[in-house]
Amino acid sequence: MPHYHSLGSIPRKRHTQFRQPDGTLYSEQLFSTEGFSSNSSLLYHTHAPTKIIRAEEPTNVAPEAATANILKHRSFKGFKVTPNADYLASRKTVLFNNDVQLTLAAPTKGLTDNIFYKNADTDEVLFIHEGNGILKTQYGQIPFGYGDYVVIPRGTIYQVEFENENNRLFIVESFSPITFPKRYLSKYGQLLENSPFCERDLRLPQDLQTIDKKGEYLIQVKKKGFLYPIWYGHHPFDVIGWDGCEYPYALSIHDFEPITGRVHQPPPVHQTFDANNFVICSFVPRLFDYHPLSIPAPYNHSNIDSDEVLYYVDGDFMSRKHVERGMITLHPAGIPHGPHPGTVEKSIGKPDTKELAVMVDTFHPLKLTKDAIDIEDDAYVYSWIE
Repeated sequence: MPHYHSLGSIPRKRHTQFRQPDGTLYSEQLFSTEGFSSNSSLLYHTHAPTKIIRAEEPTNVAPEAATANILKHRSFKGFKVTPNADYLASRKTVLFNNDVQLTLAAPTKGLTDNIFYKNADTDEVLFIHEGNGILKTQYGQIPFGYGDYVVIPRGTIYQVEFENENNRLFIVESFSPITFPKRYLSKYGQLLENSPFCERDLRLPQDLQTIDKKGEYLIQVKKKGFLYPIWYGHHPFDVIGWDGCEYPYALSIHDFEPITGRVHQPPPVHQTFDANNFVICSFVPRLFDYHPLSIPAPYNHSNIDSDEVLYYVDGDFMSRKHVERGMITLHPAGIPHGPHPGTVEKSIGKPDTKELAVMVDTFHPLKLTKDAIDIEDDAYVYSWIE
């Protein structure tokens, strides 16, 4: 997130004395990435953010491959993931490699008042398929709802609060920073006119609440595939102000403006986010191609260098049969895939599509977990037989 933002009270100059009403210094914290060589923010705490009062043994939460077969078209019924009241336990990684983890979650509750989460391994993108709520962080709060991408930089301490029990999330965990595609940006970092979204579409933290409380506050920290319970003596949201270029934000898939053409456009026109060795794309309602002989359905194509994952959100999909909400398809590199039989002819003459989906293309093979196999549709690989 390259754009400068500030919230709350901060001193005029960084790294200078900034005192509380009683004369005590606020505790300055640099939240920096890539050491001191990339984006950062400065946060000013009422208490030092280092006061650990108890540390417990970690739990292994790293995903494990359940099969060596990575060359098979697959489909998973995401809404078969069982709802769970524990936000962290509800997260079920289904596909992963060294660059990214793709996770489904159906939490019925968020995190309680004294429990927080920090992912020290990855940036997180929470795609909100069902549910409404608020992301609470040291930077302020971000309300979210259906269709939102909530982008949370690694190291961010957060809580998530839901309005009700019916929540479905598709979570992308990136071991590299989540950024915008370079072709959308000026050399100074502004989103260009050809970008399918702009700065006005981004929702930044708001309503900064400084919580000055002593007690026992548990931060579950994920690091190298382990979850570390670390207890602090002060509420972590004791920030009086902050500024910088590293912070969480939200972008709605409904604010993505599709790029169309006279003939079928390739998937890169749908790209929304960039990362090392994978991309995230948004398929949204749009007009179909307007060449008089156009074929709206996508052509068959060989995945030579990338695995393609589609998470189906809502609407009708002209290239697929028997699509369900929350369904995931995996088309791996090495074998071609394309529209289901009959869908190409059926798409001709259609003026538009109402489809809504999130796509993740990875440039290294994805592995399956047992949680993925438990919700797999075994017949999908044969669904191209007429």
